[in-house]
Amino acid sequence: MLDPLRGQFDSFRRDERAIEGLPIRLVIALVVGVASLSVMMNMISGIQGLAVVEVDVRPSPDVVAPEEQTLTLTAVGSDGDPVADATLVVKGGTADIDGIETATTDADGRARVTVDPTLGPNREDGTLVVEVKPPAGSEFVDRRANTKILVIRGG
Repeated sequence: MLDPLRGQFDSFRRDERAIEGLPIRLVIALVVGVASLSVMMNMISGIQGLAVVEVDVRPSPDVVAPEEQTLTLTAVGSDGDPVADATLVVKGGTADIDGIETATTDADGRARVTVDPTLGPNREDGTLVVEVKPPAGSEFVDRRANTKILVIRGG
């Protein structure tokens, strides 16, 4: 009995052009697949943020006068829990301090720094900026701006 498919397989075996386009087709399929996967991964929101927690600072007091004083800074995660062993950096924004002040948080997420802010001439207010350096090897990150300390000249 004659096999109708055998004739098709024989012609395919004899066709030497079939192998010429195969490698380039595989490369194109791979490139298109990787590009599609990349687009899909970017569309899924929070794929990179699954294992990280944003950390913020809560200064107390958050409004001060331009004179020497001690501030209590509390580092907290996005859930409000304290962050221990974070390094807090206070520096001048639109108000000035001499250099920068740093402190490391304790087990309760608190640190104390002494600052002596000054305001420029004809300035009634300004801000001090607080940055957080999360503990090394932790799931914490500081990508967003933290709470600023407002310095107001008394009347």
